[in-house]
Amino acid sequence: MKVTRTWLQNYFEAPLPSAAELADTLTFHAFEIEEVVGDMLDVKVLPNRAADSLSHRGIARELSAILGVPFKSDPLHPANPEKGDTFSVAEKVSPFSLGTVEVQIASTKVRRYSAALLRGVKVGPSPEWLKSALESVGQRSINNVVDATNFVMLDLGQPLHAFDAAKLSDMDGVYKIGVRGSKENEKITTLTGEEYALPPGTLLITDAASDAAIGIAGIKGGKAAEITEATTDIILESASFDATAVRKSAQALKLFTDASTRYQNNPSAELVGYGMKAILDLIVKVAGGEVVGGVDVYPTKEVTGPVSVSLAQVNGRLGSSFTPEEVKSVFDRFGFSYTQEGEAFTVTPPFERRDLVIAEDLVEEVAQILGFERIADAQLPPLTTAPDQAIFRGISRIKDAFTELGYSEVSTQSFATTGEVILANPLDNTKPALRPDLTENMQDALKRGASSAPRLLGPADKLKLFEIGTVFMKDAEKLSLALGYTQLIGKASPAVLAEALDALTNVLGAIPDNAIKAGGEVVEVDLTNFDLAGAGQSYAPRAVTLGAYRPFSIYPFALRDVAVWTPLGTEQSEVEEIILKEAGELLARLDLFDRFEKEDRLSFGFRLVFEAFDRTLTDVELTEAMSRIAGALNSQAGFTVR
Repeated sequence: MKVTRTWLQNYFEAPLPSAAELADTLTFHAFEIEEVVGDMLDVKVLPNRAADSLSHRGIARELSAILGVPFKSDPLHPANPEKGDTFSVAEKVSPFSLGTVEVQIASTKVRRYSAALLRGVKVGPSPEWLKSALESVGQRSINNVVDATNFVMLDLGQPLHAFDAAKLSDMDGVYKIGVRGSKENEKITTLTGEEYALPPGTLLITDAASDAAIGIAGIKGGKAAEITEATTDIILESASFDATAVRKSAQALKLFTDASTRYQNNPSAELVGYGMKAILDLIVKVAGGEVVGGVDVYPTKEVTGPVSVSLAQVNGRLGSSFTPEEVKSVFDRFGFSYTQEGEAFTVTPPFERRDLVIAEDLVEEVAQILGFERIADAQLPPLTTAPDQAIFRGISRIKDAFTELGYSEVSTQSFATTGEVILANPLDNTKPALRPDLTENMQDALKRGASSAPRLLGPADKLKLFEIGTVFMKDAEKLSLALGYTQLIGKASPAVLAEALDALTNVLGAIPDNAIKAGGEVVEVDLTNFDLAGAGQSYAPRAVTLGAYRPFSIYPFALRDVAVWTPLGTEQSEVEEIILKEAGELLARLDLFDRFEKEDRLSFGFRLVFEAFDRTLTDVELTEAMSRIAGALNSQAGFTVR
């Protein structure tokens, strides 16, 4: 959320510190600051505070409490509360005829919808102060009406929209706005000219008389009712939509806006009225016109419940020694309504503070305002049990044993295609369960490894992987070991598994057959019933010699094979020397994968790995290299490329 010191200053009589000082203040008490550029601060507002703090008013309210500087005036909590809601402020909307605008709601995802009709507005450039305010936070000025809606949203946090009334159907002087889910195969063209195919059920704003879509609720307006310089009558929308519905639609359409960001964080429906009041005042100020009608559909009024906290809870949670007067001062700074009985407080949070639900929320407010640095005697809660380092040492010994055998450790994700524990909101829809074993992910790791193994291993080598990780059952979690092994050419020998199990036996002792599950190229061992704390007490890992590091290209390698008949007695090195000379600098690896005698001849089969560090090799380059190699081999006496 981008805010400017100049804009924030509008909420205070006393001068604010510099932008840099404000950044430090917010960082130590409320929000992280992503960036400070001149007068502007980019504030990182987390989801728990997004309902009230994605606005200049929200950030100003926080600064007021931290600095102890009172508001000049608060648009959300006026001195005369009954004048806060738009449609009770008679002087702003008189003469007010409820018959000029109607709203027809055909969805339970609308929490509140207000609309007002203004006649005689003059659309044109915004005044310099309004244009400068928007540009200071990276917004582009469009015209005075649209700029006014954007200004109020950035100021108070309530998204707003304006429709050209002349582009809607006028039925005997009454405009009808509809809110409904989209139909099958319905489309809409937005203000920026893009056409979107709407998933069924996407919440839409419509011209109810013609049932034509004029906006995607909570996200973006439609081209059909766009405000232009020819517009004279406008219908203003201030509404509250279901947060989940807006978020899902924005994600489905890949259409993310300032409005959708605010709606999906569930601001209070009470904010709708205050947003309407502010936009009516501002439109009349910058574009003229007269409010001649409106409607406010508010099916279920939101009520903020009280939250209780005691001084003992505050100090007990924080390890602090704050006094009742200090706690009371925090609630006073925020302007909270509360009652006090001894050292217990019952707070009725303001409607916009939807994050204040339990006692711990109030404890956090106290800590942030009074300062975490004052919690001098805070201590970490005692551990109920000491961490068993011996178990971790046992697991490390198992890892050492397999590393000595040439295995590489992998760590795969904890998700699987099937399992006993199904996730309500999986990160990957193709893997909606927690893994019941390590086998599935190990098989995938082997496939992935095989694609890069030719650059790492020779054809006769074995790709050997292992993983130690948790698997999940409905009623328990278990520790498991998976071994994956495959030979790049031909089948891996059963001796590979025997060697691995021998190494594991050296660390763990005897392994019962029922602890081993084998399938294809993967063997899994249930470690649950082994004494990991006592594993391998006498085991001493051997030093493992690693080869010299060679850099890898970011571009893909290419494989080619060549087999050649040679006279008996030919050394492998003789053939390799010819290949290396002709292949040139593009050859990254050369491995013998086949050798046999037949009659009076000897055959060698080689696998060649080519790569370049600056490009992807072409078939032409590879064909030329192989032609040179074949030509050189065929030119040797008694050599014939097969």
